[in-house]
Amino acid sequence: MSPAFKDILDLLSSTAGRADLRECRHGIEKESLRTTPDGTLARTPHPSALGSALTHPSITTDYSEALIELITPVNTRLDSLFDSLDMTHRFVYGQLGDELLWTESMPCRLPADADIPIAWYGTSNVGTLKNVYRRGLAIRYGKAMQCIAGIHYNFSLPPSLWATLQQHAGDPRSAQDYQSDRYMAMIRNFRRYAWLLMYLFGASPAVCATFLQGRDHKLDKLGDNTLYLPYATSLRMSDLGYNNNAQSGLNVCYNTLDSYIQSMQEAIGLPFAAYDQMGTHDSNGQWQQLNTNLLQIENEFYSPIRPKRVTRSGEKPVHALASRGVEYIEVRCMDIDPFVPLGIEPATARFLDSFLLYCALHESPPLTEAGCTETGDNFALAVKRGREPGLQLSDGGESRSLVSWGEDLLDRIGECAVLLDGMHATQAYSQSLAAQRAKLADPSLTPSARVLEAIAGHDNSFFRFALEQSRAHRAHFADRPLDPATLAAYQAEAAASLAEQQAIEAADEVDFDTYVANYLSQGIDD
Repeated sequence: MSPAFKDILDLLSSTAGRADLRECRHGIEKESLRTTPDGTLARTPHPSALGSALTHPSITTDYSEALIELITPVNTRLDSLFDSLDMTHRFVYGQLGDELLWTESMPCRLPADADIPIAWYGTSNVGTLKNVYRRGLAIRYGKAMQCIAGIHYNFSLPPSLWATLQQHAGDPRSAQDYQSDRYMAMIRNFRRYAWLLMYLFGASPAVCATFLQGRDHKLDKLGDNTLYLPYATSLRMSDLGYNNNAQSGLNVCYNTLDSYIQSMQEAIGLPFAAYDQMGTHDSNGQWQQLNTNLLQIENEFYSPIRPKRVTRSGEKPVHALASRGVEYIEVRCMDIDPFVPLGIEPATARFLDSFLLYCALHESPPLTEAGCTETGDNFALAVKRGREPGLQLSDGGESRSLVSWGEDLLDRIGECAVLLDGMHATQAYSQSLAAQRAKLADPSLTPSARVLEAIAGHDNSFFRFALEQSRAHRAHFADRPLDPATLAAYQAEAAASLAEQQAIEAADEVDFDTYVANYLSQGIDD
């Protein structure tokens, strides 16, 4: 353990430091495809009983009309966080009729690309912008890729803790600049070590063959309609999932917030010939993408982690970051765990807290161009070959086995787990870390290996395994309906969101073309 890291741990072990750590904030965004009872993509509209996908704070859609996204309120307590996610699932299942929520990150049996419905958010300018952005994703990358689902884990340290660390360091910058700088350092460490999360929690080593219909791939065949790689952990995070050739040359710098913002602005303003040939409007004069540059907006950049700031209505994310700094980070590389009904379990969240705290507190020098390449290469190896015996990664240019490096990291992350145990008067954080250590010793314990074992037990069919899990998870929630008072509260929230959408639609004062021009022209000095 480095002296500086130990010094910070000692500082946070004090009474004041523990009080700060109790205010760490968490949030979960969980995506799931709606399917028919037989496991094909649902083509029905987002159920009106769930409220407005545009304005509901907890229930929305992502890319497809069938891709539900459930969002927890921000919470400092993990038990309350998971209680909230559980209740929202129970409400949603009560409104779905006979439809299922798919329990896998990789999609269900998909129809032809043209028959995958894009999410609709109403007729307001802001709702239409969200829809047009998704039309752009469809013509740029195809609709199938946008049907992939995952878990986004949001995490922040409280301003009081950053203030404690800033005072300890004697840093003279403003609180906003210091906090943003430390979050960017946290992101750099995350990128250095995210391969470990893929090994430990990746759960998508196989896909239904319909996902790759018409696409070149180098996957092996398993059974009649399943494709896989024998040592893969997360095909979702590979170049077959949330990745694309257009962005492969995009060099986003995380060394400072300013460099990150500049990278995003350059990508949003960079002409891209293939998209320019498509144009912003189709042959019928209808909008089909917001612009013809490499990125329509910064959200189009596919990254395992993002610096975030809550935006105001109509505000671009990069503008919010430039104006008010980094508020939290969003971890985007977590697969849905198909073995647990919520898609993620508290033990996983506890390990993520320990991992993220380590990334935040440990030294994090700037990444060179070679270092950026190295982190990307390590991540790519872990998602496609993570369980391969003897797999070697690169640590500062030196070859190092994934297992031995992972064990060393867990030793250091364990110091943060102990700190969190002491703060919460529990052993749960250290117990979660011990479970991850066991996965390094025995790859068969990893979710990806367990998924392949389960598929083998279903006649080598990814689809049959996933459909059975989806039905079992539906029963888990359907057997526990909400009490009348809680149900009424959810229904009232849904009704209020529909009324809010109508109010937004009625309040529009400019045409959509003007709205898009105003939105895209936001500068960081506005």
